[in-house]
Amino acid sequence: MARIAYVNGSYVSTANAYVHINDRGYQFADGVYEGISIRYNKLIDLEAHLDRLWRSMDELAIISPMGRRPMAIIFNEVMRRNRIRDGFIYVQVTRGVATRDHGFPDYAKPALIVTCRRLNFDAVRQRAASGVAASTQPDIRWGRCDIKSTALLPNILAKQAAREEGAFEAVLVDKEGFVTEGSSTNMWIVKAGHLITRSTSDNILSGITLARIKEIASELDITIEERAFSVTEAKEADEMFFTSSTNCTMPIVKLDDKKISDGTPGPVAKRLLDAYFDYTDN
Repeated sequence: MARIAYVNGSYVSTANAYVHINDRGYQFADGVYEGISIRYNKLIDLEAHLDRLWRSMDELAIISPMGRRPMAIIFNEVMRRNRIRDGFIYVQVTRGVATRDHGFPDYAKPALIVTCRRLNFDAVRQRAASGVAASTQPDIRWGRCDIKSTALLPNILAKQAAREEGAFEAVLVDKEGFVTEGSSTNMWIVKAGHLITRSTSDNILSGITLARIKEIASELDITIEERAFSVTEAKEADEMFFTSSTNCTMPIVKLDDKKISDGTPGPVAKRLLDAYFDYTDN
């Protein structure tokens, strides 16, 4: 477990890392976050993550607690103090501490916390070699899923429901029967060698790993269709997988009670996973 966190200007032991009870992140989930993978002491796609963090803050009118460069310096210092070579950085910005009131306070100072933990990428690759099961769950999230908000209760409920069904991830489904995202991932299917994933302009989170996989697929001359796909189409696909910073490219071999194709990871997902690790490891 990581030992040192950054909390509002100080590096402190995680055992003594606290935020105020009137922090609006605690009171209202009035905050945003980012998660960034660390591979060989390198923050993967750092600039893209900072772009998305700044966009989330702007959408909620949260003032940045500092500039991008000093924030990146803090990330690297937290990594250094925790001796993290391969891992995951968690960054959270809230509107800050204020007397509880639903309206925006005019005196709160934005709060910043940064933590990190180790992540075994070899274990991720081993999991991907056999693939995982997923279950469909209703998408009951709010209407601004493009913002990486800390208000994640619907995602948590979906993930827990999936786990109780013996699945690794939840596949969120809208009222029309179309797949939107995973509880903490972006969803893909493969049909006749073509990749299909929902457009990030369609009120879903613009995944950083999703964007990277799109670039890799383009370099590999793999065609991508950005459109909605149904649960039925997913179950009849040649392959299904999801992407995220901590899972990279993870094959789904079973959705609900239906095997995807022959129930083993397919060649397109494998190819993308290998190419993604070539990118992170060089």
